[in-house]
Amino acid sequence: MYKIILLLSTYLLVSSIAVGQHTAPAIQGKVVDRQNQPVPHATITIRETNQRFAADADGQFSVIPTQLPPFRIRAASVGYRSSELLIDNRQSEAAITLQLEAENQVEEVIVTSRRRQEQLQDVPIPISVVSGKFVEESGAFNVNRIKEIVPSVQLYSSNPRNTGISIRGLGTTFGLTNDGIDPGVGFYVDGVYYARNAVTTLDFIDVEQIEVLRGPQGTLFGKNTVAGAFNITTRKPTFHSTADAEVSYGNYGFIQAKGSISGPITNKIAARLSFSGTQRDGVLYNVATQKHTNELNNLGFRGQVLYQPSEKVDVLFAADLTRQRPDGYAQVFAGVAPTLRADYRQFEQIIRDLNYDLPSRNPFDRIIDHDTPWRSNQDLGGLSANVDVKLGGGTLTSTSAWRFWNWDPSNDRDFTGLQALALSQAPSRHDQWSQEVRWAGDFSSTLSAVFGLYAFGQKLDADPAHTEMAGVDQWRFAQNSESSLWQTPGLFEGLGIRSYPSMRSFSTALFTQFDWKILPDLRLLPGLRLNYDDKSVNFRREVFGGLQTEDPALIALQRGLYSDQAFEARVDDTNLSGQITLAYKANEKINTFATFSTGFKPVGLNLGGLPNQDGQPMLELAVIRPERVAHYELGIKTNPTTNMQLNLTVYNTDVRDYQTQVQAADLAVNRGYLANAEHVRVQGLEFDANARVSDWFSMYGSVAYTDGKYVSFTNAPPPLEGTGGPNFVDVSGGRLPGISEWATSFGAEVKSKSARFLGQRGEYFFAADGFYRSTFSSNPTPSAYLVVPGYTLVNPRIGFRSQDGVSVTVWARNVFNTNYFEQLLPGAGNAGHYAAVLGDPRTYGITLRYAWR
Repeated sequence: MYKIILLLSTYLLVSSIAVGQHTAPAIQGKVVDRQNQPVPHATITIRETNQRFAADADGQFSVIPTQLPPFRIRAASVGYRSSELLIDNRQSEAAITLQLEAENQVEEVIVTSRRRQEQLQDVPIPISVVSGKFVEESGAFNVNRIKEIVPSVQLYSSNPRNTGISIRGLGTTFGLTNDGIDPGVGFYVDGVYYARNAVTTLDFIDVEQIEVLRGPQGTLFGKNTVAGAFNITTRKPTFHSTADAEVSYGNYGFIQAKGSISGPITNKIAARLSFSGTQRDGVLYNVATQKHTNELNNLGFRGQVLYQPSEKVDVLFAADLTRQRPDGYAQVFAGVAPTLRADYRQFEQIIRDLNYDLPSRNPFDRIIDHDTPWRSNQDLGGLSANVDVKLGGGTLTSTSAWRFWNWDPSNDRDFTGLQALALSQAPSRHDQWSQEVRWAGDFSSTLSAVFGLYAFGQKLDADPAHTEMAGVDQWRFAQNSESSLWQTPGLFEGLGIRSYPSMRSFSTALFTQFDWKILPDLRLLPGLRLNYDDKSVNFRREVFGGLQTEDPALIALQRGLYSDQAFEARVDDTNLSGQITLAYKANEKINTFATFSTGFKPVGLNLGGLPNQDGQPMLELAVIRPERVAHYELGIKTNPTTNMQLNLTVYNTDVRDYQTQVQAADLAVNRGYLANAEHVRVQGLEFDANARVSDWFSMYGSVAYTDGKYVSFTNAPPPLEGTGGPNFVDVSGGRLPGISEWATSFGAEVKSKSARFLGQRGEYFFAADGFYRSTFSSNPTPSAYLVVPGYTLVNPRIGFRSQDGVSVTVWARNVFNTNYFEQLLPGAGNAGHYAAVLGDPRTYGITLRYAWR
């Protein structure tokens, strides 16, 4: 893997330099700022030939092009936004002026969330935008790091499959994942919906911009999203040659290489090839295997071909493939909760009877002794075709896609060196296809609209089977009486279950949203969505292994641990939802909006088996009712000055039949099962600020206050400490899991005026980003033990950047080496112990970047 990354990065670095190695009359000109003052030493580039020159100290330049007009000439300088000018035959003989805009104003961010290009501050939706440049410089190379920049986003991952992503605390079940429900947060890359949350663990590849939309978005996007959406755009092929190469080195053996190369194939076809590779040694040490674990080992590619047969038609073909092979996603022992079971069934007594002790009781020693390998192998990829046709005052778009996901895990779910659970594996294969046809445009100067038709299908199967198998020590964890039969040699050793879940689903939707300018400063935005879903599940579970006996008492003990199970379910549903927004622009500096919307999260199917009650499966839990959302929101977006933005949003979301994943003491449903909570409510406030105080100092900050509670959940499973008591408890009024009451992101940057480094012009900079979140519950049923304390992270960086050529950054993440939990999880069987997903320790390194424009 290391050699692959190194070879690819070297190839792209050499290629990017080679791109620039290739008459018309000389072109004279000058580069000025908005006050017509010269911009000294600006970089001048002719796009089509990649010729590159520098203006002099007075901003004057002279260029001899190697091709005849027409062509584009570009001027760039650190501290300014680049500018381009199309040169034709008439202009080629006259002196030209290129004017640059200083970056001491807040950048006018363009977003496409409403299926058209708009300025962020004009859109009546709360949106957070993270640029590709910021992603690269801050080291936020996946969604888990984006959550530290957008405080309304929550992401929890004990492995790629068991990854939950939420916005404002809603969207995905917390803890272990059940594949039988749809995510409530949409994840889109270049218009293609990704159905598996495992995608959020992948490295970003050649990202242009990330838009995080908060609140229901079903009238704008193909797949229904009740909590929000990630709208990610990647850099597209260009009809001029460009190249980027980047390599990073850090502690823990960290090496990351990224690169892309783009350019024309013909005058109507352009292509782009990008890759990303990451490798890092593990940050936990396994004393049993005497090696480190929880490493990174990622490799991804993305290729695109753009065909422009005319000015009105764009056709984009894309293919991507990502491979992950980490030894890891191990969790460490974090503590013990006393349960309501008898003394001999408490965790401390169990391990004492087995003559075992933990290698450490301090999770931040980062030591484990797990005897079952940890493995989180996955492959994701797909193909897509996007066609844009300018039609009737708007754009008709067709997006066709197919994607796959292969998942091959291995887990030690007892979190100890004991052989309680010898195997816990759920290999799966997922395929999805989607087709969206959408028109977005203007009917008149006062009325515009989006119309869309969307279809989506998926299938998910075990590959070949999901396996749970007990080990030689399981008898002591399962023991629920003082009978000597439990100590029968080999009774549970090798006893296990193989499950064969299979799911098929199809959904289709019609959606539309209008934008009607009632008055010059008053707009009404109504939208509707008609959704149809059809889902089916076929589940079969078979017991294997263990002591072969005809003794009915011993057979009863074995069946108390694992039993055969089979069921089928099919359900379809139709739903109408919508939204209405009133937007008022008080003046050029103040935009306000008020929104009411309803949302719908489709029916769910329990794909991991059903819990037993009195020895029988609870078939009433096979189908989980759909979520129904009512959402209210008020927002104000302001530009008090040209170099400042201040935005505020308040909201209230009520969810009926909230879909939640719960953990039980029943090992037959080790990965948990789905249930409905009658009513939950999330309400909160979000404040975002962005300011360029001067041409050398800028800062940003975001604060999110979130209050999430179960209004009514009367049949919740007990918390870990309640194991051994009632099977169900009333947790109405309790906190929703995964939600910090307060979360904030903040950052600032100081930069120099024009400077030189390695013979090229650029700027020196120092920047730091921070993230704070308060304590949060880490269990679907509130627990006194499974609570994650609040923490603060600070990530500084210092370096030199240039518009073109070499940039260097020295960086650190978690610079103060804060010990913190990302998640707490009960051990399988609820014996009382629990484990933690640890946040990374302090990491640091250097990044070298080369850009050719």
